Amino acid sequence: MPPALNAPDTLFVLLSTALVLLMTPALALFYGGLVRAKSILNTMMMSLVAVGVVGLLWALLGYSLAFGTGGTLLGDLSFALMNGIGLELREGGTIPNLLFFAYQGTFAIITAALISGAIVERMRFSAYVLFLGAWTLLVYSPVAHWVWGGGWMGKLGILDFAGGTVVHITAGTAAWVAALMVGPRRDYGRQAFLPHNVPMMLTGAALLWFGWVGFNGGSALAVNGTAVQATVNTILAPFAAMAMWMALEYWRTGRATAVGAGTALVVGLVAITPACGFVSPRAALAIGALTAIPCHLVILYRVRTRLDDSLDVLGAHGTGGAVGALLTGVFTSTAWGGPAGLLEGAPMQLGLQALGVAVAAAWTAVATWAILFVIGKVVPLRVTARDEAAGVDVGEHGEEGYTDGEGAILVLESVTPALAPTATHPIVTTPLARSA
Repeated sequence: MPPALNAPDTLFVLLSTALVLLMTPALALFYGGLVRAKSILNTMMMSLVAVGVVGLLWALLGYSLAFGTGGTLLGDLSFALMNGIGLELREGGTIPNLLFFAYQGTFAIITAALISGAIVERMRFSAYVLFLGAWTLLVYSPVAHWVWGGGWMGKLGILDFAGGTVVHITAGTAAWVAALMVGPRRDYGRQAFLPHNVPMMLTGAALLWFGWVGFNGGSALAVNGTAVQATVNTILAPFAAMAMWMALEYWRTGRATAVGAGTALVVGLVAITPACGFVSPRAALAIGALTAIPCHLVILYRVRTRLDDSLDVLGAHGTGGAVGALLTGVFTSTAWGGPAGLLEGAPMQLGLQALGVAVAAAWTAVATWAILFVIGKVVPLRVTARDEAAGVDVGEHGEEGYTDGEGAILVLESVTPALAPTATHPIVTTPLARSA
């Protein structure tokens, strides 16, 4: 018989796993509401496909690379193909290895899905799927090992309670590189790309917040004071981030926007993620408010450049993760479960946090560029100009999110004749394409 489990801890992490898994469809709603109607299905699919691609690779190899016994840079293959992952208790813990494997898998899935926000509406879906798989194994798993799997960052004392470095800095940096390599959308800078459904985006933001309780609180891996602390801090930081964001908007334009409020909520969640188990509730409020300022400025600046990071993954996640990681070194407290930080007279921790941010960003940038460069030699990274103009939903998936109810069928010239519509497999195009 397997050793006795700690029932409350196991139940808590089971629920946290379900909450983090919910974050991927929540992200699909968040991103889907921010794009144009003709691209909603492709945008949502770019989030949801991570469940199949990243989830499968995590089971086959990714978990072993991240948490297998290995050196300071990478885990070994001891857990490949889920070998040796069972109901035995995790070493030094109170939950089964199998549950820890599943919980960490939900982190890998949402991290990869985050990147899609930078290249929606123009990246070829097949190229994106190849990228997800390679990126998970070559970027996410090694960085997760560095921080959480016994690697050099964890041993050096770099703090990341729930993923500021592992999740948000890697995703934000990869999004920046991908947006540069894929290139901007047609007419970027010449026309406004307006969200087609802001209520959908806000619904996604709310569900992300709900799931983030499992993301941060569940990282305690036990029902204890640290879980309470991380959960409360996860609730508090978005309060301050949203208040600061709205104040900045009022100062600039005299109005507060719904898109800004939803973005601010996510920024507050990103900011507190690396610190939530190491800082006080008052520090969580400060971290949320302070991080909102640079994130707001980066997003404002980005729209004046040629960087078409479509949904501002770099501004919200990359910048928020980096600033949150640095502020962790400022506010971490011995009274709240962390080492002494800058405010307690220990500037070394801030230096360690800066090192972690710099190395994670640099490795992610180089590896992401290399992965996309190789994939681009095999599969075009971009859809055709015609498919992009008509909407990638039709060109990439043969379906659309919204129809006029008439059931009309038209096959675009870009669709292979072999895929001509049949009674059982119609290909429906956008009203714009039908009228053409």
